[in-house]
Amino acid sequence: MTIIIAILSFKLLLFQGVCTFILLSRLARGARRIPPLTPKLPYLALIGKVSVIIPTLNECDRISPLLESITRQSYETREIIFVDSNSTDGTQEKIENYSKKDPRIHLITDPPLPKNWVGRPWALHNGFLNSSENSEWILGVDADTIPHKNLVATVLDFAIQQDYDLVSFSPQFILKSMGEWWLQPSLLMTLLFRFESSGVNTNNPSTIMANGQCFLIKRNILTEINGYTYAANSFCDDVTLARYVASLGYKVGFADGSKIIKVRMYEGLQDTWQGWGRSLDLKDASSKLQLWGECLFLLLIQALPLPLFFLCLFFYPHFDFLSFKLLFALNTFLVIIRFALLGAIASSYQFNKSISELTFILSPFADILAVTRIILSAFTKPSQWRGRVYE
Repeated sequence: MTIIIAILSFKLLLFQGVCTFILLSRLARGARRIPPLTPKLPYLALIGKVSVIIPTLNECDRISPLLESITRQSYETREIIFVDSNSTDGTQEKIENYSKKDPRIHLITDPPLPKNWVGRPWALHNGFLNSSENSEWILGVDADTIPHKNLVATVLDFAIQQDYDLVSFSPQFILKSMGEWWLQPSLLMTLLFRFESSGVNTNNPSTIMANGQCFLIKRNILTEINGYTYAANSFCDDVTLARYVASLGYKVGFADGSKIIKVRMYEGLQDTWQGWGRSLDLKDASSKLQLWGECLFLLLIQALPLPLFFLCLFFYPHFDFLSFKLLFALNTFLVIIRFALLGAIASSYQFNKSISELTFILSPFADILAVTRIILSAFTKPSQWRGRVYE
């Protein structure tokens, strides 16, 4: 039995050691990342450069904060196009009421969803087709976000200064229940472990991250690639499109927008599990080899360290061979890193001194669940989303 455990310990130590080296190299690059964007005031050179496109589908109960914020954007915003997919809850009426106050707001209804399209990229595609040719940039924004009043000026100035052709921004998340505070940070950590963090540039298109909640791209690029057609059937259309554009040689970036845009995505633990897990595996933007390599990586480097730490701690008095002790040391190190990373992602959350927020500290204990969700999602393709049913 001791020999078997020694062999297993050595093999596990070897695989985890390689994954730890990869993780540390990514974290080292993250330490030198571009800091979070701070709001910038608009200036005359930005006048009329951006068309904002916002897809909607039954958003009546949560779209008011967006409407209040997006209509406060300054003169760099040429138009605000809401592309509604036949909402039945009063969403269109609410948008129309705001259009009476702000002539930049245009409400259109997208045509019936084609068989080979997912709803979100279809809405964005139709928004692009209906946008002004005088706009140099297209900014996609989700209906559940709360933009800063200078969001458009800030992201546009950043893209110009950094010479990006496409750049998207990570938001600050608004969580409420204890279940959300426990599970969601663990799901977010799966992205941090697999890819470069926001604010880190990468030359490898296959590892580029993107966020469709705030997604800025040059209009001429969308014209060249026929709008959002390349990401038509992708449930992670933002990452799919960003990686494709990067593969064409354009400069693509992913920055920290936690100070300029907030989002309340899901309600409660179950909604977080279903919603975040829907496309977090990013299989629509990855090869099968990359997908399963990432799943194995997460299993070894995020899911197993905490259970292995307690298991090795329990059996430590009974085994004194080197591979077991090194395995215990390595997983202790990984657990320390995991808890330390809570500080690194803390700025991605809006804290209000609620008792529910205490479970944020316990989120590493949800890592097994988070990685399991990624693996389950990797096996399946969503059959329905936001009221739509897909074959």
